[in-house]
Amino acid sequence: MGRPSGPQRRARRARRALQSQIEHYQGRGFSSFREGVGENRAWQVQNGGSARALAGSGGSPVGDPWKDPYGQVSNEPSTGSGDTSNKEFDLEKSKRIGSSPKISEILRYPYEQIDDATDYLRIGIVEYKPIGDKLVGREQSRRQKTAGKDRIATILLPVPSNIQDNNAVSYSDDSLNALAGALASGSISTMEGLGKAIMGDKDALKNLQGKLEKTIGNSGITLGEARTLITKQLAASAAGVFGGNVTFNQIQARSEGRIFNPNMELLFNGPTLRSFRFSFKMTPRSEVESERIKKIIRTIKRNMAPQTVTTGGREGSENLFLKTPNVFELTYMQGGGKHKFLHNFKQCFLESMSVNYTGDGTYATYGDGTPVSMIMDLTFKELEPVYDTDYDEASGVGY
Repeated sequence: MGRPSGPQRRARRARRALQSQIEHYQGRGFSSFREGVGENRAWQVQNGGSARALAGSGGSPVGDPWKDPYGQVSNEPSTGSGDTSNKEFDLEKSKRIGSSPKISEILRYPYEQIDDATDYLRIGIVEYKPIGDKLVGREQSRRQKTAGKDRIATILLPVPSNIQDNNAVSYSDDSLNALAGALASGSISTMEGLGKAIMGDKDALKNLQGKLEKTIGNSGITLGEARTLITKQLAASAAGVFGGNVTFNQIQARSEGRIFNPNMELLFNGPTLRSFRFSFKMTPRSEVESERIKKIIRTIKRNMAPQTVTTGGREGSENLFLKTPNVFELTYMQGGGKHKFLHNFKQCFLESMSVNYTGDGTYATYGDGTPVSMIMDLTFKELEPVYDTDYDEASGVGY
């Protein structure tokens, strides 16, 4: 056998480099799944495209641009051997054999084996259930997860990069001077006496004056000083009528060189609702993955859209109402169970979704029009706030 020619040696080096890439990416788990052009080509070469044919065709194996890298054509996820505790995929098995027609469809990307060591994000889609005639719902009513058989669809995606939670509570600074505080504390009894005085009760009028003096005295000032302060407040209001931006404290500072102590304090306003933004880069490596990605995008878009309601009756009545879009239930998973560390979610609405079909910055497609790289951005917002009792049964770091 003669010495290999230059092109043969270069082809051999290219095959060795691609095989090294294949071995590198095969050792990576689902949770750290990241694709690039090099990985995509490595998978294609592994499944029938030679390095020379790949280079000549611009990246796709000649004669078979859509070869499934796993040799699979079904929609069922593949689990590790001996994995019988994975309820999520037992549901898929039930769907395959037709034993339960209510089993929801399960879509996943990438189209890879899922085992007990696999970390991924499960997105369950369920029908929105309104609170009903009570109008006010029970706390924690939106933290319950829906059983698999009741989901409209289930989507399994790799855990994206830069995941985080952000818990916040709303506070605001507030001020209340001593006079206003004293009047507020005695306002109930004062207003009761005022009502009786208006009705002509002379004794009530005398009692009202005594209560008012006592209330003002509790603030540390006399009734005469209170009259002076009220006069200044009326003067400030009158100046405002003519366009003057004058406050009571400004008049006090100018006339006496002092202002009321505002007794400023930070007060609780209420809880806030959390938002979550995820970004997924999807690069189909086979016709099967192409179909999965297309169906995932279509399913999410459809279920975030408002639903039209047909009521019958006269023409145009079908547009009278719109039904609330479906709800999304997010769960970080490890194999067949919930993630043991990462935070939990309550039921969410999908506020926005954007898909960039030129994920690598350049427009490029396969033969059937599928983009070679896409970036899907999803922004979810929870339906109810997080309360302290939510942590009683929450796993990992809680919410």
